Amino acid sequence: MENIGLVGVGLMGHGIASNIVKHGHPLSVLEHPGNQPLDALKAAGVKTFATASELAAAVDVVILCVTGTPQVEAVLLGETGVLKGMRPGTVVIDCSTALPDSTERLAKIVAEAGGRFMDAAMTRTPKEAAEGRLNLLVGGDAELFRDCRPLLACFAENITHAGPVGAGHRMKLLHNYVSLGSVALIAEAAACAERAGVDPEVFIDVLVKGGGGGTALERLRPFLLNKDPSGLRFAMSNAQKDLGYYTAMAEASHSARSIAEGVRRTFDGAVQAGNGEALLPELVAVLAKRGDA
Repeated sequence: MENIGLVGVGLMGHGIASNIVKHGHPLSVLEHPGNQPLDALKAAGVKTFATASELAAAVDVVILCVTGTPQVEAVLLGETGVLKGMRPGTVVIDCSTALPDSTERLAKIVAEAGGRFMDAAMTRTPKEAAEGRLNLLVGGDAELFRDCRPLLACFAENITHAGPVGAGHRMKLLHNYVSLGSVALIAEAAACAERAGVDPEVFIDVLVKGGGGGTALERLRPFLLNKDPSGLRFAMSNAQKDLGYYTAMAEASHSARSIAEGVRRTFDGAVQAGNGEALLPELVAVLAKRGDA
C-alpha cells in the first residue's frame, strides 16, 4: 500500500491528506472545485490528477471523502470513475457518510472488478481531522481491516471495526442521529429560552449542572454566549442529508423513527428557509426567528 489516492480534499479530506503525507506515504489527489487549497500539499510533493480513473490507475489505495451516496456512486461508477482505471488488488476505502444498502452494492461491484472495499466512516470535526485524531467506524473483512489499520492510524485516533461491509456506515448514521439530534434538541430549547428572556449563561449553567450537559451543549456554547458558530463546523445541509439517510435506514428495518422524523423536519425547514450553508449552531437563531412567523 505504498501509493495512496484521495478523492475529496474538503474540510475533512484536507486534514486526512496532510496526515497521510506527514506519515511518509506518497499521495495523489483528484483535482476538484470543491477542494480546499492544495498549495501546501503540492509543495509537500502531492500529485494531482484530472480524473478519478487516472488517479486509480496510479495508486494502490483509493480513499473517498465526499459528501454522500450520489457522489460516492459517481466517483466509482462514472465515465471517468475509479472502476475505469482501478487495477486488480486495489483497495477502496470510503470515509464518506453513505446509505449502507448502496455501500454493500458498491462493495460487490468493486470485488467483481478485482478490488477490495471497506467503509470507514468518520466522526469528529475538521479540527480533529487536521490533528490526525478522527474516529473511524469501519465495515469490512477482518483481514482487510488488519492490513489497512496502519494507514487509517495516520489520520485517526480511535478506530472501531464495527463488522462486515456496511456496518461502518450503519454505525455512523446511528452516531450522527444521536449527535445531531442532541444538538437540535438543545438548539430548540435555547431558542425557546431566548424568546422567553432567559439569560443564556443561566441556561447553560443549569444544563451543565443537570442532565443537559455534554458534547452537544459545549459545541453550542460559543454561539449561545457570543453568536460564534465555529464550535461545530458542520453545515445545516449536511445535517439534513445525514438525518435523511438515518430515517431511510430506520424505515428499511421497520424501526421506530418518530423522533428522528421530527429532527429531520427541523433541518428540512432550516434548509428550505435558505440556511443550507449555515453552520449547525446557527440553528438556534433560525428557530428563534421562526417563532415570529
